[in-house]
Amino acid sequence: MLDRPGNRAPAVAALRGFYDRFGDRQDRQGWYENVALMELGSHGRWGAATAVLELGCGTGRFAAALLADRLAPSACYIGLDFSATMVGLARARVVPYGPRALVAQADVTRPLPVADSSVDRLLASYLLDLLTPTQIDGVLAEARRVLKPKGILCVGGLSAGERLATRLVAQAWRLAYRIDPLLVGGCRPLRLRGRLSQGDWVPLHHAEVSRWGIGSEVVLAERRSPSSLALTSLEWVTTDHVIGGALAADHL
Repeated sequence: MLDRPGNRAPAVAALRGFYDRFGDRQDRQGWYENVALMELGSHGRWGAATAVLELGCGTGRFAAALLADRLAPSACYIGLDFSATMVGLARARVVPYGPRALVAQADVTRPLPVADSSVDRLLASYLLDLLTPTQIDGVLAEARRVLKPKGILCVGGLSAGERLATRLVAQAWRLAYRIDPLLVGGCRPLRLRGRLSQGDWVPLHHAEVSRWGIGSEVVLAERRSPSSLALTSLEWVTTDHVIGGALAADHL
């Protein structure tokens, strides 16, 4: 199950207003997000990418890390976010990379302003956990559209938890979410892996990670080539680990 009844996501306008006010405080959440971003950085095969699209680019922290350390010098990056404040912060962060890095404001729950089969990596970290199940389906459909055949979808977000500690934290998080989603930034724990095992994606990597009880899920999957045969059984390369120590941003 992707989500539970009663977990109704706030409207995009409410999320936009929240993150316009939240601004660069978003980076303070690195204390639990970094472990998932490190997992995405390690398994995204970024060095082979020529065009990367990030949905919900936030302050541009991960974009700057990719451009500095993981993407080839010829690779281009496009970041989209529905918050004007976040777009401004991200643009400032990618200035050193000139015309190869573009950041724009867009409602990522609507059709994306990107051509079919034009990018070979689509990144969405801590975005899908803000959206309704219908919106998530729409984002995944757009991901299939804009990714090249064998392009890689790289997603991460809050997890429903697989260990006792993370399950308890996830339950408390859901309770706060039911009171008012914006108490927890509009996001809630989800289960994402099953949503991708539907015949359109070839699974590459799955991980459940956590820091101080807050669990995150990381999923990487390749867009299935139209000529490939459907698989009757999908096997994920899976890791499950807990990290409690400090994580340096330059290791993303």
